[in-house]
Amino acid sequence: MSSTRPKTYEASRLRKVAFLGLGVMGYPMAGHLATAGHQVTVYNRSPAKSAAWCAEFASNAQPTSADQPRLAVADADIVFCCVGNDDDLRSVTLGANGAFAGMKPGAVFVDHTTASATVARELYSAARNIGLQFIDAPVSGGQAGAQNGALTVMCGGDEAAFEIVKPAGMAFSKAFTRMGKSGAGQLTKMVNQICIAGLVQGLSEAVAFGQKAGLDVDQVLDVIGKGAAQSWQLDNRGKTMVADQFDFGFAVDWMRKDLGLVLDEAKRNGARLPVTALVDQFYGDVQAMGGQRWDTSSLIKRLK
Repeated sequence: MSSTRPKTYEASRLRKVAFLGLGVMGYPMAGHLATAGHQVTVYNRSPAKSAAWCAEFASNAQPTSADQPRLAVADADIVFCCVGNDDDLRSVTLGANGAFAGMKPGAVFVDHTTASATVARELYSAARNIGLQFIDAPVSGGQAGAQNGALTVMCGGDEAAFEIVKPAGMAFSKAFTRMGKSGAGQLTKMVNQICIAGLVQGLSEAVAFGQKAGLDVDQVLDVIGKGAAQSWQLDNRGKTMVADQFDFGFAVDWMRKDLGLVLDEAKRNGARLPVTALVDQFYGDVQAMGGQRWDTSSLIKRLK
């Protein structure tokens, strides 16, 4: 990431922000905010990660860190967050040391965690009850998208709050879109994961079939990638599947967490997801093979 403020960024839109959670996604996302010129305070459960982040972005608007969410968010106009799951999200928002206890009236909390629609609605209500605003805003694009500032962000919540946070959120996004009321962002991310699960399984079977048939599968992918079979997964993961390489970011453990959220929501709304449920079981097989941290394209390992 460049340490120079983008020339197209409006100085009048620079904000005092906080970022909670400096994992593989949050670390570069917070970095893009600092690079854009926002005044950023960070919090991470591991203080060493916060210190490393502040050192890396020291030339950008004097970033700072805090050892509690409540302290990190003091005076922030917008609080961004990217943690692991529903329980992690509750731990950084609620309670005496949570973010909600330290945010100023009217500030907006933007959650980029892939979590349940239930917790999104719960925290939206909790925030409103104390004069705060809450947007659920899960992302797609993986670690590479976060590093390149090219994430797709799907938001749920009030339109006025969304309009406040969108200009800042575009620092790490190529698309930042309101999908509807609270919870709609998380539900849209579930649709995204349903699509990916089916696509990766189909691509895995195609590559494995081509190999069994004795074809030059790299050449096959070049050809079919110019037709109706083309997809992001084919373009970016097809040849790495052929090469038996599975170290490209989004891990199987994380995908199973996301598909668990999908299947729980489907039980509530009555959606029938037979392929998704089957692929979730297949990812369980990959975990049993020791592939918890392999990327999601490792589904093909079951077929070899």
